[in-house]
Amino acid sequence: MALQVELVAADRVVWEGDAKSVSARTTEGDVGILAGHTPLLAALVGGPVTIVSDSGRSSYDIDGGFLSVHHDRVKIVAENVDEDAAPRAAAH
Repeated sequence: MALQVELVAADRVVWEGDAKSVSARTTEGDVGILAGHTPLLAALVGGPVTIVSDSGRSSYDIDGGFLSVHHDRVKIVAENVDEDAAPRAAAH
């Protein structure tokens, strides 16, 4: 079972597709999302968002935003996404 993930910035979709896991930093601490996760709505603080898919691991630095999880759908809305801060689709 896979997660359907969408990472969006104010002006574009940064990453979209199926993933095995997502990790991010919320105002309450770090969170890891796997298939079957309970519904969640959380405010994100600045830091990395990591998405692990069949293609590898993709990491992005964000300035903050929101994360929602519902029925294996993860949506991350970020204020700003720095795609150059970490390699995209790097091998595990």
